[in-house]
Amino acid sequence: MIIHHLLKDNSVLNTFIKEIRDEKIQKDSMRFRRNIERIGEILSYELSKELVFQKEQITTVLGEKESSKLVNDLVICSILRAGLPLHQGILNYFDTAENAFISAYRYHPNNNHEFEIKVEYFASPSLEGKTLILADPMLATGQSLVTVYEAIKKFGTPKKIHIVSVIGAKEGVDFVKNHFPENTDLWIADIDDLLNDKGYIVPGLGDAGDLSFGTKL
Repeated sequence: MIIHHLLKDNSVLNTFIKEIRDEKIQKDSMRFRRNIERIGEILSYELSKELVFQKEQITTVLGEKESSKLVNDLVICSILRAGLPLHQGILNYFDTAENAFISAYRYHPNNNHEFEIKVEYFASPSLEGKTLILADPMLATGQSLVTVYEAIKKFGTPKKIHIVSVIGAKEGVDFVKNHFPENTDLWIADIDDLLNDKGYIVPGLGDAGDLSFGTKL
């Protein structure tokens, strides 16, 4: 797996990451969602440099010009519900892409810190031979992404997988690296060192789904 850690270099991305981490600023749900969306746009721009383009002649009102056109068959798959703002940011840049949505959540059978990942809903076009973009804002343990990957295999084998995340933990990044195909690319804004005993990223930012859409039961 190739890991693209974007915050290694300074850019306007630093500002958006700072704001979604700041416990005062992130209380504004609309601003939080928009910042996640903008981060998705930046990650998509960087990802686009690895996609396939072909030359195409176009006609302007004053003449002819050779241009480049994106030719990848893209499918954007987001993990509900936290992935929705990130999905929108990616879709803003790849507006002709097909879309897929999957539910994956932590299930605590013993009402303690131990959990398993449950997948209960998936809507998707065929993934056979497509370029798959998996969007999940928080890459904590990595178990959600791996479970999702196993669940979607029956919909076809993508020719290429790009994972797009906002913040991850080193442990989760390593876990995903060991379970996804070798030619997978991970596009991630920032990587933190630690997971706590509940499997949350430290310092992270909290629960991205709750911050975007409100707390759940």
